[in-house]
Amino acid sequence: MNFDIERLNYRKKQLNEKPLELKTTYYDYPENDGEKLIDKNGNRIGTKGDMYTKIMLNDILQRGCLDNNPRPHYEDGEPAHTLSLNHGQTTSKVFTYDISKNESPFITLRPIAIKSAIGELLWIYQDASNNLDKLAEYGVTWWDEWDIGNRTIGSVYGETVRRYDLVKKLLSELKKNPDGRRHIMCLWQETEFKESHGLKPCAYLTTFNIRHDWDDKDYLDMSLKQRSSDFCTAGCINQIQYLVLQCMIARDLGIEVGQFTWQYDNIQIYDRHIDGAIELLNRTPINCDPKIYINESKKDFYDIRQEDITLEGVPRKLIKEKNPQIKFPIGI
Repeated sequence: MNFDIERLNYRKKQLNEKPLELKTTYYDYPENDGEKLIDKNGNRIGTKGDMYTKIMLNDILQRGCLDNNPRPHYEDGEPAHTLSLNHGQTTSKVFTYDISKNESPFITLRPIAIKSAIGELLWIYQDASNNLDKLAEYGVTWWDEWDIGNRTIGSVYGETVRRYDLVKKLLSELKKNPDGRRHIMCLWQETEFKESHGLKPCAYLTTFNIRHDWDDKDYLDMSLKQRSSDFCTAGCINQIQYLVLQCMIARDLGIEVGQFTWQYDNIQIYDRHIDGAIELLNRTPINCDPKIYINESKKDFYDIRQEDITLEGVPRKLIKEKNPQIKFPIGI
């Protein structure tokens, strides 16, 4: 398939901006069977996450709309435009993985910083913190661009978890009323936004349900709602993070991990990410069977540490060699 660079540059000309130059505009359509990608020989390849990633990148490149006046900018001061689609415009309106059947959001199209992603999740939901120095203890510095001047990111994310005691209340309610349909954590709190000008949460709503299935096992199903996804940089990372959260809560409850569903309202790639997106589409994913593993001796949500959580079954060296990291400029 071909990415229509002329269509994009026509819009850029209307905005009195420089045209975009690409290394290539061609890639193969992501053939799939609804669970895996299919190669030219009819073989299933990669993970379910690889499949969803290629389908979504193709959707955005073919039908994504360029914004007119974006809030973010690049480091050089130029506006950071995005091509984006809203939820009803995409082929895969939700991404669903049955973890009990070894489906995974992990991708092999590029290396993913799993340890750092887990550290960020623990910072938000276990430490209930918005302090960047605390986050740095996990080896994570990618939030530093959003320091509001006091080494915090404002009254958002972990600060919201702390103020509303979200995790402890969730665990208590799941244990008291496992069949309830009100097990929700929401980070979108307007009161907190009035206190500071920190970045508003992108992944903001999680809903949990316990399922008593016909195999006589209890499963924890979870859905994540995200208002906006910078897909090339964080699409896979956000999904892995919240799957880890689901696994930690299921461990505390003593039940199985069931289905994980990711929903988005707007999904986008930055204009300077288009080359990278086409590169991902041209890559061949690697067959593997990724699984989240938590130290079996850890039962309590608050006892689980970063080193207790690993992603097993991932050929990291092979991924790094065959599908090396791609630099995606950040829109600040």
